[in-house]
Amino acid sequence: MNCCVKCGHPTTEKIPLGDSKVRQVCTHCGNIHYENPKVICGALVTWQDKVLLCRRAIEPRYGLWTLPAGYMELFETMEQGAARETWEEAEAKIEIESLYCMYNIPRIGQIYVLFKANLVDGQFGAGPETIESRLFAEDEIPWEELAFPSVQHTLRHYFEDRKQQQFPMHLETIGSRIDETG
Repeated sequence: MNCCVKCGHPTTEKIPLGDSKVRQVCTHCGNIHYENPKVICGALVTWQDKVLLCRRAIEPRYGLWTLPAGYMELFETMEQGAARETWEEAEAKIEIESLYCMYNIPRIGQIYVLFKANLVDGQFGAGPETIESRLFAEDEIPWEELAFPSVQHTLRHYFEDRKQQQFPMHLETIGSRIDETG
């Protein structure tokens, strides 16, 4: 960031008074520009014994399979965001059951929040960011073609939890700046 979003003047890197991190600070008005993690919200959508996956029509990871999810918008709840993203990507209406998985992904500054949800009336399609949507049984999951580690983690949790018919909330950190293996 070279210019202040508030007044348009140049910014400089410095540690603001009372802070401990280097930030972009406006040289004119003193506005501090914070960079905070982005929240991604989405849903693990089920219908009977299958899960809904979307094949991405956008980068990153074009052509690979994912759960319907995306950036949360201002003035919406995480549940509203998950329902909106599911509609936008899979043309599917959902009933949210519960918070299911939350992933800290510090190496890219994101937090993923995924809800367990039911597909309403079994109806779905493909929105503009999706090549195709499809319901998959456990033995049909294209494990080698999943777009993101968070999708793989969520699906593994779901199929394991389904055996016990208990679906606790899962909280994990995937990768970090030190450990890039996640």
